[in-house]
Amino acid sequence: MQTETMQTEPTPPNDPGGALIPITHRPDVVFTRGEGSWLWDNTGKRYLDFVQGWAVNCLGHCPAVVAEALAEQSRTLMNCSPAYYSVPLVDYARALTAASGLARVFPANSGAEANEGAIKLARKWGALNRNGAFEIITTHHAFHGRTLATMSASGKAGWDALFEPKVPGFPKVPLNDLAAVEAAITERTVAVMLEPIQGEAGVWPATDDYLRGLRALTEERNILLILDEIQTGMGRTGELFAWQHPEVRPDIMTLGKGIGAGVPLAALLAREEVCCFEPGDQGGTYNGNPLMAAVGLAVLRAVTAPGFLDGVVAAGARLAAGLEALSARHGLGGVRGRGLLLALDLGSRKDAAAIAAAALDRGLLLNAPRPDALRFMPALTVTGGEIDAMLEILDGLLR
Repeated sequence: MQTETMQTEPTPPNDPGGALIPITHRPDVVFTRGEGSWLWDNTGKRYLDFVQGWAVNCLGHCPAVVAEALAEQSRTLMNCSPAYYSVPLVDYARALTAASGLARVFPANSGAEANEGAIKLARKWGALNRNGAFEIITTHHAFHGRTLATMSASGKAGWDALFEPKVPGFPKVPLNDLAAVEAAITERTVAVMLEPIQGEAGVWPATDDYLRGLRALTEERNILLILDEIQTGMGRTGELFAWQHPEVRPDIMTLGKGIGAGVPLAALLAREEVCCFEPGDQGGTYNGNPLMAAVGLAVLRAVTAPGFLDGVVAAGARLAAGLEALSARHGLGGVRGRGLLLALDLGSRKDAAAIAAAALDRGLLLNAPRPDALRFMPALTVTGGEIDAMLEILDGLLR
């Protein structure tokens, strides 16, 4: 019997994404290798990466601890189904709960999945404890993911008319307006959900006083506080979790991005009193698989190693000082954020996307979340020399 071999044409150099559904505007650069703060494309050109997969690669590209954990675990056990325990899953869950002070973990594959789980958990808690309350107060300009429920919870501009009808039950208030939250609470309210820093919106922090006020208000009104730490968690702000700055432990916390340092991993954590899921309420084929759990444990150990977070604080201060100097030199709008999640406000300039495109040509990856701001999310292992090199390139671009 003859068999036919499918012949494929080589990818045209001017159309590398020809077989992909277009879901973002990708430049024609095709990357082939990464190490630390650097990427190389298929022509051999090197790029300094201050995006790092949108704060995903907390240890930089291809860190040894992740490669070693993947290699070792892949030779032992990759997936025995979430219907069974595995040693990496149990060890990882125990380490996360010990680090956070929250009682239980639901492992997930993406931040959106973790946030979807948080919404479900809060609504079930409301059904059991608040006479069926289901509404979750969220904030304008928030970003919680791209599932139907997390898009509905988000306040991202332009999403209002997408994929209608939206999931109901997400009244929105301005960030840092405690009175607006209090006014929005009704007998239908089960929780308040927010990011400690709105990253996708352009790096807008919730103030420490606001978070403390929210914690007091939610406790007084017997509703839950959900903190989406997908972008801010795992040392990004100089503490393991951003809520540790104001010392405001949430009832539910979600983690993603940096939690896996490049692999698909996320987590939903909650206080014991909130953990009301029963068997069958929540699940996922890959959730908590030994391969990803082993990586998560290796990353957590690296980020919590003595001195690591001190290095993040020092690097964040160096980056912030350098951006402040550029802002003063070029008459821009200042710097906001915390640790190694920062934004440079371009003031009256609305050319962030053009600056990011020009930076790419110069071998620098930057993110423009809005027309008047650049966002900086380097590896938590970024060096002082790499920060200085980025600032030098950006200085030239701003001229």
